[in-house]
Amino acid sequence: MEFSVNHPILFVLVAIIVAAVLGQSIFFLIKAWKRGVAIGMDKKKLRSIAATAGIFTVAPAVAIVISVIALSKKLGVALPWLRLSVVGSLSYEAIAAENTSLAMGLTGSATPNASQFVTIALVMTLSIMVGIWLVPAICKKLQGGMGKLEQRDKKWADVFQSAMFIGMIAAFVGFVFCDVSDAFSGNFKGLIPVCVMVVSALVMAICGLLAGKFKKIHWIADYALPVSLIVGMASAIPFTAWLS
Repeated sequence: MEFSVNHPILFVLVAIIVAAVLGQSIFFLIKAWKRGVAIGMDKKKLRSIAATAGIFTVAPAVAIVISVIALSKKLGVALPWLRLSVVGSLSYEAIAAENTSLAMGLTGSATPNASQFVTIALVMTLSIMVGIWLVPAICKKLQGGMGKLEQRDKKWADVFQSAMFIGMIAAFVGFVFCDVSDAFSGNFKGLIPVCVMVVSALVMAICGLLAGKFKKIHWIADYALPVSLIVGMASAIPFTAWLS
């Protein structure tokens, strides 16, 4: 049987896993509804909360769909659908998949064979699982240490937290700038991710400013991420044509 990144068997396997996750979500939704009624919450208020939560899940859902599309050219639809439906994010998944592909000699939009596909899937899955076991292993001690630091010196505690956040962001930003030096040798492709990042950041900032200035459209803050993703990806088309 010839391997394909979009083979029906992959979709069946992924559908089973996604169905299990959806089943868990529905189970806890029902439990939460019953608990709300049991403690005396008004059903009308519960319906309003459920409707509001449902509406505001559209924004992250759009970002997830865009992420699946972005990864599907090389990895097909099934694997990105699974990764981004359970545990994952575009910033991590794209970097993990790209680094693994480059290590195996896959460049551009080259489609992996079965062995390469399994390797990419394992790297993406096993690496993201580090966070799952690392949180219960060290989070309590880390929070305790941060609490003690904040009691001794709140200013330095804020500085330490900000430094950790900036360090996390820097790890991803470094991937954006890693090929910028190629511009000195006449290859300007490395500037494409930088230009896309600038456009996305500007769109995000504009959405934030609009939401802060005009209260009637404050909802735009919830859609800033998918909007910046869409505009950023769209801007990659002219930037690629211009800089390639």
